[in-house]
Amino acid sequence: MIVCFDIGGTAIKGAIATSAQDIRPLPRQPTPLHDFSAFVATMRAVIDQAPEQPSCVALSIAGIIDPDSRRAVVANVPCIHGRLLQDDLETALGLPVKIANDADSFVLAEAGIGAGRGHRVVFGVILGTGVGGGLVIDGKLINSEGGFAGEWGHGPVAATQAGNPPADLPRFRCGCGLDGCIDAVCSARGMEKLHAHLHGKMLTSEEIIADWQRQDPDAARTIDVYVDILAGPLALVANVTGATIMPVGGGLSNSLELLEAIDHAVRARILRKFARPLVVKAECQIEPGLIGAAILGLGG
Repeated sequence: MIVCFDIGGTAIKGAIATSAQDIRPLPRQPTPLHDFSAFVATMRAVIDQAPEQPSCVALSIAGIIDPDSRRAVVANVPCIHGRLLQDDLETALGLPVKIANDADSFVLAEAGIGAGRGHRVVFGVILGTGVGGGLVIDGKLINSEGGFAGEWGHGPVAATQAGNPPADLPRFRCGCGLDGCIDAVCSARGMEKLHAHLHGKMLTSEEIIADWQRQDPDAARTIDVYVDILAGPLALVANVTGATIMPVGGGLSNSLELLEAIDHAVRARILRKFARPLVVKAECQIEPGLIGAAILGLGG
């Protein structure tokens, strides 16, 4: 038995887990943002609800463990940002601690009990507020010691011409400090910036997708360009990793039609040919962070 956590900037979700199929959530607690002692006390209060001493504690965090310094980079929870988080929590809690970021937890969940079941190589894709991902091979997370593997949304690789016929595109500035990242143009906000560039009007990503499904020509043009920009880099990820399934989470994954368009475009660009979908909707829609943390803590 372990205790697993999904740590967010608003709430800490905790659960008792004996397997990936047996995860019992506990009441959410507000996240102490600026007081590490209070943060530990909140975790301890959840752990104390376990019926016995857990074998370890596993966390999903919206951040990164730097593989060189071992320090946590978690901007939305300042009291753990910059800490040697694993060491500090193990000292404070007296238990072994395992940590993964939220995208890695998502792909662990999908590989374990979601759309990636039965696949050796699973690349999980996040298309939402940001563009991210994670990689699991033979049930094991590549980022077992932290790190940036799977962050395909960053790097100056976005096309400056895309769509049919090709549209000229700027190299949108990304929050990471680079220009031309996939995150900057293929996240939900990126789709909105793309639509404004092409048509001179601001709509939400939900409105753009809804208009596209109603066959609005402006929205159809935006989605055509969007899919063309996204498909090449994602196809390269498939070629490099050998992934045989790519479950997608995040807000944009709610449109099955968009995922189908992305899937067709990616499969047309990869070396290995699949007669079935490669890019699919994630199956773990409820608490993937807790599920992934549980799998991590139980030996994933």
